Amino acid sequence: MMRKQLQAKIVLLFCALCWAFTAPAQLHRYVDPLIGSEGLGNVFIGPSCPYGMVKPGPDNDVASNSGYAADPAKPIYGFSQLHVSGTGGGPKYGNVSVMPFSGDLESIEQESVKSDEQVELGYYSVVLQKWGIQTEITTSDRAAFYHFAYQPEKAKAIKIDLGKFLGEPAIANPDAREAQQFVGSEIEIVSETEVRGYTRIRGGWNNGSAYTVYFSAVFDQPFTGFATWKNGELFPGQKMQIDSGEKTGALLSFGSSSDDLQLKIGISFLSPMKARANIDNEIPHWNFNQTLDENREKWESNFARVEVDPDASDELKTMFYTGLYHTMLMPVDRTGENPNWENKGPYYDDFYAIWDTYRSSSPLITLLTPSRQIDIVNAMLQIYKRDGYLPEARSGNCNGRTQGGSNAEVVIADAFVKGLQGINYKLALEAMLKDATVPPGGNEEKEGRGGLTDYNRLGYVSTNFVRAGNRTLEYAYDDYCLAIVARGIKRKGEYWRFIAQADNWQNLWRDIEDHGSRGFIMPKDARGNWVDSIQCDASNGRISYIPYTPVAQDWPICVCWWCGFFYEASSWEYSLSVPHDVAKLVEKSGGKEAFRKRLDTLFDKKLYNVANEPSFLSPNLYHWIGRADLSNERIHQIIDENFNSSRSGIPGNDDSGAMSSWLAFHLIGLYPNAGQSYYLINAPYFEKTVIHQENGNDFVIQAKNFNPKNKYIQSAKLNGNDFPKAWLEHNDIVVGGTLILEMGPAPSSWGAALPPPSKSDQEL
Repeated sequence: MMRKQLQAKIVLLFCALCWAFTAPAQLHRYVDPLIGSEGLGNVFIGPSCPYGMVKPGPDNDVASNSGYAADPAKPIYGFSQLHVSGTGGGPKYGNVSVMPFSGDLESIEQESVKSDEQVELGYYSVVLQKWGIQTEITTSDRAAFYHFAYQPEKAKAIKIDLGKFLGEPAIANPDAREAQQFVGSEIEIVSETEVRGYTRIRGGWNNGSAYTVYFSAVFDQPFTGFATWKNGELFPGQKMQIDSGEKTGALLSFGSSSDDLQLKIGISFLSPMKARANIDNEIPHWNFNQTLDENREKWESNFARVEVDPDASDELKTMFYTGLYHTMLMPVDRTGENPNWENKGPYYDDFYAIWDTYRSSSPLITLLTPSRQIDIVNAMLQIYKRDGYLPEARSGNCNGRTQGGSNAEVVIADAFVKGLQGINYKLALEAMLKDATVPPGGNEEKEGRGGLTDYNRLGYVSTNFVRAGNRTLEYAYDDYCLAIVARGIKRKGEYWRFIAQADNWQNLWRDIEDHGSRGFIMPKDARGNWVDSIQCDASNGRISYIPYTPVAQDWPICVCWWCGFFYEASSWEYSLSVPHDVAKLVEKSGGKEAFRKRLDTLFDKKLYNVANEPSFLSPNLYHWIGRADLSNERIHQIIDENFNSSRSGIPGNDDSGAMSSWLAFHLIGLYPNAGQSYYLINAPYFEKTVIHQENGNDFVIQAKNFNPKNKYIQSAKLNGNDFPKAWLEHNDIVVGGTLILEMGPAPSSWGAALPPPSKSDQEL
């Protein structure tokens, strides 16, 4: 008997050990939401589900895009339910603020410095020092869950503030650019455990129309007293404050029992009853840990799409999976929550902005979760059908703030060439043609193509319009993307028109020299004359000019941020932004050797801005001159010098995951040329990466002889066959297989014979 028991124990121990070695790792452990919370990253640090509508978190800086500043001296004034992540410009959201406190219901001004802050995936915790209250937060997709632990014998109280939001100007100014402005609010005490209402705000970075956030707040114990307020005046015992255009809120008292207090807040863009339904549907219980576990399970299923080498350093894994995490915070899935039209199909909002995310975020979603990207594109098409134009920088259910091109065209083309099914591409072409042929009129920053009358008449955007340089370049690429979709659905007339217009960037190519390189995108007036100097805004009655050179920066020193010839970059950066025809760019730059010197100058002379999107593709451009090894060197230099797992580990605004997706792609050794069907291959940071696709096929990237000295690709094999190209078609991944990269200590000629595609090299 003893022997059998011993044998049984051995079997159980063996099974347990086997499980330990075969059970999937908890990849969410490698996510650190604080990466990018300091420096320029501007990331949101609170809990969220993947693409989740609710993003509850701490607010201690009304001017911060994420509501959060790491400065410990800045007190938390509340925890609001909606945030964006990584954005620049003016803030958005910060709506429905709640704040726990101890004491009597005498003041609506409650704030406290923080301590013992703990941030993990799906979880936020902090102690409010003033009262010793620990606040814990987790979330479902559309409801937040709070757990408050008060000090013993202290009176428990909660403030719900509908007048707080991010980006409010210090002095009320209804015309403040990029600020949010208060419109109205209403609050109602429904019962001794429920409060509901709404707040209505307009403006923000996208300069959008008013949006309304409805809420329902439910407590796990009855409050013993309450007071509502309007315009700062308290009304004890009054259950409702109706909307009269003034700020409202409520103070709730729960006595001084030793029990902790829990709160669930549902959010909706339709009604407070829909907000309550979101709570009942998603968190029908009062188990905080269960909600946290469910949150992490959702993330785990997304992260599990990519399995990297388990022997890689924790820092690399943390950088990679945090990169995936940041990419999946936006856009936001608001399916069934659209207040402007019926909710039968998918609806996404907070495309903030596609100018940032089309380059790498959208392709990463397509690679890992194509079904999600199909829904996102279909949501864009619904926006076109209802609002008249495709979105560019949509938030708060309103289009707004085009920075350059009509970049939804690139997203649609990317889906089309990668074979995503379930999208009405005829409707998509109609939407693309609307962008390309119908001037938006009125405020040209809201949607469509500003300066389109010039572009279609002259073949370029003249200096009569702001941002003429990057608009011309981006419209040319948008036209290429339109042409590719038109060809694919047998629309030959549109194809031939727009494939020709894809060369329009050449109309602003001026044969001038700077820093030893020739040919740059430069300003031209409507008469076809080159413009050599830029007029600055008048000062003290005087008009001054600055010479316009390829390194000139006219904003913000001379003209407003949005009023320069280029947006957020110089001609040195933008003149390399011809993603559809790099071969022609090489030719116009003087050939391969001249182009190499040009790229070397860009990086060596610090003319490249790692912190911004216009140069995202630039480190990979060596591929087109047969020098993938030089692309590898630049990419690794950029990552090693600018990215890490610290709180300032993102070198610029994360821009809704744009910077993070750029990093994530390069860590696994791939990078998309968005709108086209291939990925550029580079030396990976992981010895092995497995992409577990939705269709059930695995694609493996294996680096042989992988070590710090062997940092160059010598040769490659795809499914056992020699693979001489330094680029890989999307379909090669979709069908599954193994890409083996043979690594070595010195550069090789691999990839030199077959450069990536270019328009001028193809018979289109």
